[in-house]
Amino acid sequence: MVYPGTFDPITNGHVDLIHRASRLFDRVLVAVAADTGKTPMFSTDERVALVRESVGNCQNVEITPFSGLLVEFTRKLGVSVIMRGLRAVSDFEYEFQLAGMNRHMAPDIETLFLTPAEKYTYISSSLVREIARLRGDVSAFVAPVVQAALKERFG
Repeated sequence: MVYPGTFDPITNGHVDLIHRASRLFDRVLVAVAADTGKTPMFSTDERVALVRESVGNCQNVEITPFSGLLVEFTRKLGVSVIMRGLRAVSDFEYEFQLAGMNRHMAPDIETLFLTPAEKYTYISSSLVREIARLRGDVSAFVAPVVQAALKERFG
């Protein structure tokens, strides 16, 4: 199973989904997108390292960067499931459209939607970035290593 994302920064909601997926699948590959169409705050290598540190010691979880089309990356790995996280109804329309496009390009690859634990549904990377930029406390939303990286980034 592949769980793709920008993870800029990785939040406790992402970590929750990764841990839950690790109980459902023998192998979970967290794919950190290198070319996102956005301007990430952290480099790809930094995001990979922060994901690795945040996830901890899950034996069946691997973290790797990827670029290009997700379905091509997934197919190259011989993986048949892409997992996407849904926090709120507002995420559904975009994720549904994305799943449809992926299905059109790769009908052999399924998309699975998971929702994070209720206590994480309101957390988003963009909100965490904004709070950190304004020097607010993000400790409830991210792992300590991410909090430190954000603090260093924003002074």
